[in-house]
Amino acid sequence: MFFLLLIAPLFTGIIRKIKSKIQHKIGASVFQPYYDLIKLLKKDLVVSSTSSWIYNVAPYVYFITSLAAVMCLPVVYQFKGFSFYTDLLVIVYLLVAGRIFMALAGLDTGSTFGGMGSSRELLVSALVEPALFLIIITVGANPEIASTSVFSIYDYAVKNSSSTFSTINILLFAAMLMVMIAESSRIPVDDPSTHLELTMVHEAMTLEYSGRHLAFIEMGTYIKQLVFMTFMANILIPVGLNMENILAGLGIYLLKLIIITFLVGFIEINTVKFRLFSLPNYAVIALIIAVLGFLTRFVLR
Repeated sequence: MFFLLLIAPLFTGIIRKIKSKIQHKIGASVFQPYYDLIKLLKKDLVVSSTSSWIYNVAPYVYFITSLAAVMCLPVVYQFKGFSFYTDLLVIVYLLVAGRIFMALAGLDTGSTFGGMGSSRELLVSALVEPALFLIIITVGANPEIASTSVFSIYDYAVKNSSSTFSTINILLFAAMLMVMIAESSRIPVDDPSTHLELTMVHEAMTLEYSGRHLAFIEMGTYIKQLVFMTFMANILIPVGLNMENILAGLGIYLLKLIIITFLVGFIEINTVKFRLFSLPNYAVIALIIAVLGFLTRFVLR
């Protein structure tokens, strides 16, 4: 758990650094997200007098559900986390629970921007979740797994790392990458660095937050991003999972995450923020790719 908490903000810092370097800028340090979290933890809270208990509880629920979700995914084979007891669908619903609390918190203060952000956040979620569920079903539909149990899927991936670059895995990886970008509120679905009222999605829900509340929200977002990256790294790219040396396994895990991070940074720098009414097209493309992976599962059986 401490290892995952430690590395989660790093990849956002790497993405920012990649974008700066491609734009021929110096950019902030890759450790800037850590400095921002420390700064926020030191600040006082400013709480609206019209808010209820939901406003105060939402940051902690968002953080805890994200942390529980990433703990359900094994990092290396020796550290299986909670995967003995959980299911991929449980991970999805943990993330949904955190999102619902954040959406309610955005409405709680009566802020116009908060309500707008909550509405858009749930819209994006509704658009991409069909693709996410289809990816999970496709992975579990493997006749040698026949389950959405995390441990069953991971155990199969460890024993069949040669299937990394199969057609199915490539299609599912592309679809999951699109889902991750949407769920992590990154370009082209959202721009985490802007506060323009016409383009905000996730940021609009957090405008009323400050201090440690905002720190927990930011950390929850970093961890949520790590959930999808870990799924891609250890389920869809099962390389190096059967390493007997724990340090070697962690090194390969981090290397795969860095490769995914570079891919996300490259996509962000070469695309623009989509208009809100263009997001259904984006979601449909992700769903079509997931459907192709699903059909390929049965064609190549």
